[in-house]
Amino acid sequence: MIIKKLIAFTAAIAAVCTTAMAQTQFSQVIENGGTGPYKSIAVGDQSLPTHMIYRPINIKGYVEENGKIPVLLYANGACANSSLEMSRLLSEVASYGYIVIAIGPYEDMPDEAFYNQWKGVVRGWYPETKEYAIMGNGERLTPYTEEELAAQAAEREAAEKAAAAAAKKNRNKKAEPAPAPFRTYARQLLEALDWLTDQNANKESEYYHLIDLEKVAAMGQSCGGAQVLAVAHDPRIKTCMIFNSGMGEMAMSGASKESLANLHTPMLYINGGVADVAFNNANGDWGRIADDIPVVKISTLDGHHGTYYETHAGAFAVVARTWMDWQLKGNVASSALFMNDEYEKAFYPEWTFERKNW
Repeated sequence: MIIKKLIAFTAAIAAVCTTAMAQTQFSQVIENGGTGPYKSIAVGDQSLPTHMIYRPINIKGYVEENGKIPVLLYANGACANSSLEMSRLLSEVASYGYIVIAIGPYEDMPDEAFYNQWKGVVRGWYPETKEYAIMGNGERLTPYTEEELAAQAAEREAAEKAAAAAAKKNRNKKAEPAPAPFRTYARQLLEALDWLTDQNANKESEYYHLIDLEKVAAMGQSCGGAQVLAVAHDPRIKTCMIFNSGMGEMAMSGASKESLANLHTPMLYINGGVADVAFNNANGDWGRIADDIPVVKISTLDGHHGTYYETHAGAFAVVARTWMDWQLKGNVASSALFMNDEYEKAFYPEWTFERKNW
């Protein structure tokens, strides 16, 4: 009996040790692993269930060839608890030699789910500057017709009447508390960095001594941009990318225009131009950022949702990885996209580039 208990105890200890050593719990390849030289994978880690990781499949191979891998922290549009909307962009960036940690738990992101989500968003927020938009699956989208808009309005009206009738019927019942406006918080960006720091020092981790903690960028889309500005004061962050976002006169997710006084790194703003609801806020930030902070601001014609629905997330993904190649990897040639007027006019003639404090 004692021997049987000892064997069972030993097996239990082995199981616990095995669980502690294992890191990757779920994984998938998105868009064939991106266009970069280090094919990427999207990962769910059992010790970080609140985030999703995008990284080269052979991360050790990258490190052997290039040295430790730089980091990108990402916060979602709408401060949502899912990185689905940017999964193609984050996968694409990772394929150029970055480990990306995005707020939101691991979830499978098949092409159908990705494009179905974006179809309604793109058509609902259609930039007037585009005649049509082409999804990553090749589908061509045009703005909603007047008939479609009328049908949507009728559907909303019917839903509102049904909700009013239900509320009248149940008026004596205890009201349900209103849901929280956002399901994430800015601190989750730093929690991801804390986790990665611990993993880099843990001999049992698959990330042991692979991470370059001196090369960390933070990026956020829309509300996620506010979350980045809320933590941009952290000295571990070396550069920030604010996509379709800006504070203007708002206060959101722990950030406000006062947050701009805490910046200490080169900043990149990219917005969708006058069709972008964040356009004026980005311009407001531009005027408030201190004279000792280098900033580049790009205005496109793509509206609030950029090019994330295109194959490999289109030009916005190119901007993200090229900025990091320059700022984190010291690739001087990559600076041409942001600092060279002739290069900008040749490759992005419809975009407007502004820069200051360089």
